[in-house]
Amino acid sequence: MVGVCIVLLYRMTGVLNIAQAAVGAFGTMVLLELLEAGAGFGVALLAGVLAAAALAGVLGALVARFYSDSSAEVRTVLSAAVLVGLLAVGFRLFGNDPRTVPSLLPGSGFAVAGVVISSNAVVLLVLAVGLALGVGLLLKRTRLGIILRAVSSRPVTAEMLGVRVAWLSVGVWAAVGAITAIAVTGIAPTRPSNFLSLSLLVMPAMAAALLGGLRSLGGTVAGGLLIGVVEGAATAISQVSQYRQVLPFVVILVCLLWTQRGEVWDAAR
Repeated sequence: MVGVCIVLLYRMTGVLNIAQAAVGAFGTMVLLELLEAGAGFGVALLAGVLAAAALAGVLGALVARFYSDSSAEVRTVLSAAVLVGLLAVGFRLFGNDPRTVPSLLPGSGFAVAGVVISSNAVVLLVLAVGLALGVGLLLKRTRLGIILRAVSSRPVTAEMLGVRVAWLSVGVWAAVGAITAIAVTGIAPTRPSNFLSLSLLVMPAMAAALLGGLRSLGGTVAGGLLIGVVEGAATAISQVSQYRQVLPFVVILVCLLWTQRGEVWDAAR
């Protein structure tokens, strides 16, 4: 689901946001702080989602204001700098101790071929598939989708044609930030739940996004499921279980090498 959010933001604004998971993790940490202060889960979740949306909106406003006509490479480097900054700020605000995160949907789930699938995982999978289908239809079949694609590829031209690029970009950033906060909160109960670990969820998410070619939302969902299944299966093999976290890096490396195969083969010929 985080991978879908990365592809979604990339297709709508042209920014490959390496700090996407960190934005969602910020919302999750706000939720946990409020829970520890005695707030109810519903109120804390809403506050965390709004905090992530606000943070993402601010980042989107900065990109739209100062980097609207910059290249994709420059904006990607900017997102890497934002990730480093958020890690520093998050460490100061929330520390680095793992915390207990309640599930979005309590319940043990069900078993398939001896493997227990939690209700939380089912909810996130349904949300990811629904998000991919819904956004795909939005971008292809609606006027708003056409405008968003124009903003992604030619923001200056779109603004000259009367599109309020800055406000539209901020809205997209905020919406995707809120969705990412829900995704990270859903993932957190199954991972070491400190700000650093949750922020680094961007690695498997980016691997899934690359399997989808950074364009296909359905391919990203399938890629995320494939990575999760292989990583889960690796835990049953003692010789490789301790290296399963390296899998996203391997996927990213293979995808990058595959995308450059044409230039290499052309040079060899």
